[in-house]
Amino acid sequence: MAITGCQNRLSGETTCGSLLQQLQLIWDEVGECEEERDKMLLQLEQECLDVYRRKVDQASKSRAVLMQSLADSKSELARLLSALGEKTNVNIPEKSSGTIKEQLAAIAPALEQLGKQKEERIKEFANVQLQIQQICGEIAGNLKIGEQVGTPTVDEDDLSLKKLDEYHTKLQELQKEKSDRLHKVLDFVSTVHDLCAVLGMDFYSTITEVHPSLDDSVGVQSKSISNDTLSKLARTVVALEEDKRMRLQKLQELAAQLSDLWNLMGTSSEERSLFDHVTCNMAATVDEVTVPGSLALDLIEQAEVEVERLDQLKFSKMKEIALKKQSELEEIYAGAHIEIDSVAAQEKIMVLIDSGNVEPSELIADMDNQILKAKEEALSRKEILEKVERWMSACEEESWLEDYNRDENRYSSSRGAHLNLKRAEKARILVNKIPALVDTLVAKTRAWEEDHGLCFMYDGVPLLAMLDEYTVLRHEREEEKRRLRDQKRLHEQLNTEQESIFAKPSPNRPLAPKKVVGPRANGAASNGTPGRRLSLNTNQSGSNGARSTSKDGKCGNTRPAAPANFVAIGKEDAVSYVSSNDPVPASP
Repeated sequence: MAITGCQNRLSGETTCGSLLQQLQLIWDEVGECEEERDKMLLQLEQECLDVYRRKVDQASKSRAVLMQSLADSKSELARLLSALGEKTNVNIPEKSSGTIKEQLAAIAPALEQLGKQKEERIKEFANVQLQIQQICGEIAGNLKIGEQVGTPTVDEDDLSLKKLDEYHTKLQELQKEKSDRLHKVLDFVSTVHDLCAVLGMDFYSTITEVHPSLDDSVGVQSKSISNDTLSKLARTVVALEEDKRMRLQKLQELAAQLSDLWNLMGTSSEERSLFDHVTCNMAATVDEVTVPGSLALDLIEQAEVEVERLDQLKFSKMKEIALKKQSELEEIYAGAHIEIDSVAAQEKIMVLIDSGNVEPSELIADMDNQILKAKEEALSRKEILEKVERWMSACEEESWLEDYNRDENRYSSSRGAHLNLKRAEKARILVNKIPALVDTLVAKTRAWEEDHGLCFMYDGVPLLAMLDEYTVLRHEREEEKRRLRDQKRLHEQLNTEQESIFAKPSPNRPLAPKKVVGPRANGAASNGTPGRRLSLNTNQSGSNGARSTSKDGKCGNTRPAAPANFVAIGKEDAVSYVSSNDPVPASP
């Protein structure tokens, strides 16, 4: 009861002392010995010491945890600051003051804010890197249509704005490259579309063979821009352009063949108009052909069929066409004053056609080559022939002037006399130029013969031989004129002496009636000059040092006789003229 009362009394305030007092009272009531009491007290002290030690250990561990947490927080704070790489608007405790918990409480807001900034920065990095990887994949061609790349791995140790700006710069460069590539792709696609339209090809099948994303149904941003796609597009454009060039060349060849065949066979304009779509591009360049379907295969095949049909028709008209070509060739040679055996050539053509041993196209091509060579030869002779024409005209004027000078009535008031006088003045000017013209003609003819290794023939006669003969005959004529003038002076001197002896002049012999010389047509000389064609009289003997022509066209050393139209006054006529008592008319 005492114990109960004591407990009741001490229940209001329980301490270690009160409990020890209560234990003492219990021991007193029980009669516990001192040794047991000391032993139990020692045990109590040991148990209390163990409790305190456990509590101290727990407190130490708790403090160590808090210290590690503080250290980790400081380390995390430093790592975040280093990763973000710049000063932030977060309040960072500058000094370590206060208890550990106070320090932790001070660092916690900064860590929370930096953590949020880190998460936002990671999202920004991930977004930029994702776009970079997406564009790089599109350029490399590793991504399929609509495929997305995986979430990129962000380096959390470097989340600075400088690094982020580097990623943004790289992204802008890639976006520009993507835009440029996209423009190239669209340009290539547009070019392929235009080429396919001109060539009559299926654009859809052609472009999808390069890449399925290049179809018009796919959005612009989804089109492939890879190196492989650009390379294939470039090769496709080159192939289509080459195909266009080859088809245009083929079509132009067919158009030229059609035009030649039409011209040969005299095809009407109505029939030609059926192939205007073929001939309209005959002189066009590759870039000028833009009409859709203008180079389609069926159009070329249609032109080939028509050419084949006309070729067969041409074979049936071969003789007519060949003779027409031969006539054209003969006209060229005639215009160039080159003699050919026309009869033999026509007979040869007829024999070739009748034998069937030659293709019509080959024969026509051979005759075209002959015509081309004839035109080239005629062109090389053109300058000399023009001077020959001038020389011949001057010779005709010289012949006319000789006839005019022999006419005693040239100063009469007859009709047309003033016209003859004007012509005589012009003729003298032209005749005075003949020596220089002949010298120039000889020099150019010799130069031509040296260049071509041939003798220059004019209507079958060597031109140099004709010029040499003309020079000789002109010299002989001048000598004859000089002799006539000397005879005239001698005759006048004799007449003067006779008149002085007989003191009166003897009556003159009545003059024979003279023919009045009037204007003549070109090429008609009064002294019996033949036509304009120059020819040598081979029955007369020539002077030493002139030329002749061998069978192979080379010039020899025998000069043919002079052509009749170069001598204006024959020797016999001149002698009979002076032997009369009539005075020789002087030049006006």
